[in-house]
Parts: sequence; C-alpha cells; structure tokens
Amino acid sequence: MFCFIINPQANRGKAAKIAAKIKEILEKKGVPHAFYYTSRPGEGTEIAKKLSEEGQKKIVAVGGDGTVHEVFNGIDPENVQFGIIPCGSGNDFAATAKIPGDPEKAVELLLEGKAVPTDYMVCDGVKGLNIIGTGIDVDILKRCRRSKILKGKAQYLISLIVSLIKFRFYSFRLPENGETVRKEALIACIGNGKRFGGGIRMCPEAEIDDGSLDFVVAGKMKKIRIPFAFVKLMQGKILGQDFISFRRTENVRVEFDSPVTIQIDGELYDGIDFDVSVVKGGAMIFRPQA
Repeated sequence: MFCFIINPQANRGKAAKIAAKIKEILEKKGVPHAFYYTSRPGEGTEIAKKLSEEGQKKIVAVGGDGTVHEVFNGIDPENVQFGIIPCGSGNDFAATAKIPGDPEKAVELLLEGKAVPTDYMVCDGVKGLNIIGTGIDVDILKRCRRSKILKGKAQYLISLIVSLIKFRFYSFRLPENGETVRKEALIACIGNGKRFGGGIRMCPEAEIDDGSLDFVVAGKMKKIRIPFAFVKLMQGKILGQDFISFRRTENVRVEFDSPVTIQIDGELYDGIDFDVSVVKGGAMIFRPQA
C-alpha cells in the first residue's frame, strides 16, 4: 500500500488539488492507498514516523521541499521506499532527482518504476536530501519568511538581492589537512542536490548517488564584486570563480565563532552543529534510473 502524506497548503493550495487528482488515478487503477493531510509544521514528520513504525513500506510526500524534508525525517530509510509528488514552489530536490513535475507522470513513476539507492545527509542528527548551509542562504530564507507579498521564486530572488546588499560575512574555522583554517565567507554549504531557491545552482556538479557531497564556500569579497557573483550564480557557473573554494567530501565540520542558524533543505535550525556526513545509498527513492 502507498501512504501519501500531503501538505494541502503547499504552493498556495495547489497540493490539495493535485492530491484529489492522485486519488482519482489510484482508485481507477485499483491501487491500495491511504491519504494523510498535515495541518501544522512538523506534522509530516510525526505522521511518517508513526507509519514507518507500523511497518508501512511505501511512503510518499506530496508538497514542496519543506514537505519532502519533514516526511523524510520521519521515515526509517532502511526499511521504507520513499516517493515524492512535487507540487511546491521550488521542488529543488525533485528536479535534481529528475522526478517529473507533472503529477500524473510522477504517480506513474511510483507505480511502474523502482525505488533506487540514493545518498542522503545527516547534520547533527537531522536528515537532509538536498543542500545544507549557513550564511547568506539563511539570511535569504529569513527574509522570505517575513515577506507578506511575493511568493515562490520571485520572493526568493528579491530576498537574495536585498541580502547581497546588506549581508555581513560569517567568520568560521574549518579543519583542513590536519590544521584549522580560519575563513570569512558569504556562504558555506554542502550539497547532495544541485540547487536551491527554486533553481539556483549553488552546487551544480553534485550528484545524489555518487557517495560524496559537494562542499562550496563563497569567500569574502569586495561589495563591488557581488553583482558579478550574483550573475555567475544565476548562470550556474559559480564554481569557476576565484572567490569560491570547492571540494568533494564525505563529511565536513564547520566551527563558528558564535551560534548560527543552519538551513537544511530550506528549513531553519538553531542549536545544532554544522557537522555533516553522507549516508551512501542509504535511502530508497522512487526516481528514474540513470
């Protein structure tokens, strides 16, 4: 049986309409299923955890990146096949995983396809599928949370531009080659997926099944260079710039001079360490095989 966990508010209520379409398809095909609707933040994790503990083997998140993050943090990845019906405003991890944006095709993938091994991340006990970071990405997300007018990608882009103008660089320590190196940066992030913010390719070379993570640091630069950095970021060409440091790794720990907020798949966390490791092939996710 497929268990669908739905955030009916995702993408301004679009997810609720998509859920009705999914139900119609499943009933027509005679596929056993159950639907569970969330009504508050964190409930997706609670429902997924309960279903996982009850022995349900196929659990599907219906919503955006936030819903995917919640549901994935509730399942037992070793024993559950995880599906995604993307219907948020960004759908960044689903895009990297090549999961169709069309709900009918996404359902077809669940019914006709296979769950395949996929890497995921763990940051101080919290699971992540896409990108974990701190710095300007957190500043952007906080501005997005405060915005009452714009939504979706437009909201993110405007928040990004404002943050680029006002942002103060983070100071942190990074263990490298047996030594501790001090850095100042605009952003420090580690990617399993390629993009965030509805298509901004911060980790354009990341792969979700190569057993490694892409650690990207945008170092301190003069304010006059920030517009140039913005253009390269939007073009997906950020890695070739002289203010970027990039390496592939299986784990990384970043130590900050003062407590920071960390974003994991777009969700904000305080009081945790930036200590990230990859779990190679640890999740079975319904997605097209390479």
